[in-house]
Amino acid sequence: MRTFAAIIGFTALLGCSNSTNGGAEDFSRLAEEFVYGSLALSPVTATAAGYHRHNGAVLDEQIDDLSRSGIEKQRAFFNGFRKRLQRIQQDRLAPQDSADFRIISDQISLSLLELDVIQNFRHNPTLYVELAGNALNTPYTLEFAPKLERYRAIIARMKRLPQLFDDAKTNLVDAPEVWNRVAQQENDGNISLIDQTLRQNCPPELKSEFDQAAGVALSALRDFNGYLKTQLSQRISDWRLGKEKYAQKFRYSLEIDAPPEDVLAEAEEQLRQIRASMAEIAKPQTVEAALNKIAQKHAAPDAYFDAAKRDLAEATRFVRDKKLLTLPSGANLQVIPTPEFMRGIYAVGGFNPAPALEPQLGAYFWITPIPQSWPKDRAESKLREYNFYGLKLLTLHEAMPGHYVQFEFADQVQPKSRRLVRSVFGNQPYIEGWAVYATEMMIDEGYYRDDPGMQLTWRKQLLRAIANTILDVRMHTKGMTDQQALDLMIKDTYQEKEEAAAKLQRAQLSSCQLPTYFVGWRAWLRDRDRYRQKKGHAFQLAEFHDRALREGAVPLPALWPLLARQ
Repeated sequence: MRTFAAIIGFTALLGCSNSTNGGAEDFSRLAEEFVYGSLALSPVTATAAGYHRHNGAVLDEQIDDLSRSGIEKQRAFFNGFRKRLQRIQQDRLAPQDSADFRIISDQISLSLLELDVIQNFRHNPTLYVELAGNALNTPYTLEFAPKLERYRAIIARMKRLPQLFDDAKTNLVDAPEVWNRVAQQENDGNISLIDQTLRQNCPPELKSEFDQAAGVALSALRDFNGYLKTQLSQRISDWRLGKEKYAQKFRYSLEIDAPPEDVLAEAEEQLRQIRASMAEIAKPQTVEAALNKIAQKHAAPDAYFDAAKRDLAEATRFVRDKKLLTLPSGANLQVIPTPEFMRGIYAVGGFNPAPALEPQLGAYFWITPIPQSWPKDRAESKLREYNFYGLKLLTLHEAMPGHYVQFEFADQVQPKSRRLVRSVFGNQPYIEGWAVYATEMMIDEGYYRDDPGMQLTWRKQLLRAIANTILDVRMHTKGMTDQQALDLMIKDTYQEKEEAAAKLQRAQLSSCQLPTYFVGWRAWLRDRDRYRQKKGHAFQLAEFHDRALREGAVPLPALWPLLARQ
């Protein structure tokens, strides 16, 4: 999912002296100012959002300033906007503005928690590596300007990479072993991106300039890998946040009032219930035996992408025929390989939405290919996990009617200031929860509903979403070991070894993202039930979906008040 990482920035701050009396017009202006100011702090994010110039600066040629002075500018920006929000009389805001107020307030709190307390910029080398990769890959893949102009932006950003990695070496005081290792792997992807993909596709008239900038950039990337191997690797730290920091991040990331312990208890109860339902479906076999049989039906490695494309077309027809929601009018979704520098966190696949300000540029459904270098048993493990049914479920979640549809609705939110707030800072439980809910809804409405293979595979996928929550809370706050995590995934939730190993790494690389699936799924179900009760005999599933999706990715506690108004 694309979210704004508020640990990066570069440019002049907006003035923080304006006042507001809490009126709708003033708040709308402040909200828009916050979004554009935040994007200007992160030129790499700005390009992805479709924001290319700010106060005369060409953002596409800039890269985020992670120097000490740049980080101080971020602190000043967010502290300044916090003071401005405190002057607003929130009880005078309309419900829609109140939802946006909560988004901005929580984003500021999350940003300052990162800058002042968690401080990934001092511990996480993947931050710099992924920033560099996105800086170059986004203008390469998004056709927001003619190719010549985009390559000039790429060249300008390549020239800035030495400074970025000098700042990284200044900032980094230690790193967990897994963060160091993944940073090196992803940085190899950056090297390949520059030395092969970008070089091979460079316009002839820019080749000389590209080669010069690429030489400087590649030298910086290789030097950084050497630094990671020989220096930072000697300063190992723990990746766990700990109970106090985790609880704070959990609150501002998920934007819910329930503490992690309550969410964990609900997840563990759901795990028990779903395992019991799987045992009933599998009879007279064991669940393990039934899933093993299902797993044997899968695509060959070289047919993986074609199968995903066929599943996408099939799911689209089903949504249209069943009239489950209003389908996007365009055809701007592409199925492509996951960029190499992002495969550490996207081991299976993902969705990259169209830019909030340029939705016509298209969206991407990423599928992470199986490397040819993998031994046969490792490749087979992944294919078994994403078998005939598993790949269909992945497509439902990431594309149709999951993330792709949700973001297409989000691109229509009006006014523009509200669309920007809810797109750039979209609530992750809303986003991920919709994808899980929409997958279950498709099956409930008849998509392979009577196929025991789909019923078992869906519940297995649901167990994975539940295990995500248990992993995240227990690993960061309760000392869950790697072996306990693997046992949870392989024994308790029936995941293949390769899937479990990739998820373990993801749990060690991130925090407070994995619970968004379960938290959001439960909230979407609750709001659908409340809406059904409110509408009575007039309830229509498609109308509920359209209404809820048209609000954009608001915090889920704010969604029901918006739905209940009509």
